[in-house]
Amino acid sequence: MSTRWQRIARAQAGDDYAARYAERFRALAGRGGDVHGEAAFVADLLPPPARVLDAGCGTGRVAVRLAELGYDVVGVDVDASMLEVARAEAPQLDWRLGDLATFDLGATFDVVLVAGNTIPLLEPGTLLDACERLGAHLTPGGVVVCGYGLDAAHLPGDCPPTDLAEVDAAFGVLGLDAVMRYGTWGGDAFDPVDGYAITLYAEPRR
Repeated sequence: MSTRWQRIARAQAGDDYAARYAERFRALAGRGGDVHGEAAFVADLLPPPARVLDAGCGTGRVAVRLAELGYDVVGVDVDASMLEVARAEAPQLDWRLGDLATFDLGATFDVVLVAGNTIPLLEPGTLLDACERLGAHLTPGGVVVCGYGLDAAHLPGDCPPTDLAEVDAAFGVLGLDAVMRYGTWGGDAFDPVDGYAITLYAEPRR
């Protein structure tokens, strides 16, 4: 049974969507585009060699860059074909196949990064479970960094938007507050009209 992401990706790019996805970012980088905003954002939060979980890592673009910067990084994704591309790109890195609503790596991380519209692409009804699993992989004092599009213009295919309040509430059940919110990976101020949000979830300061 295919996931929401696989259904949308195949509709847009065919069965070789994983290779096409990776090639799109390689082409962008070749034209001088910045494809490392997420990794730079993490680097501004804390220095290497912090442990980072790239949750929903896809073809590994962000995880590979984080490793190049000196971070101890693990990538996990539900899509085996995306991970196959990631392993071919960086066989030395730790890539795991797992559903974010159920996965258990038996490890914790200083940063749990959830980028690339991973949240709205979750299967229907799994948001709370996924947030619980993401939070369970966080070290005490760590932070979940969650970035995704808020409207149709910033989401692939017919992926339905996920309300920020729903995600805030799901992490709130775990005792993780939305401590900071940005509008871009470059750290620009958040404006809901712009259609994108990056939120930091962490334990509230006592």
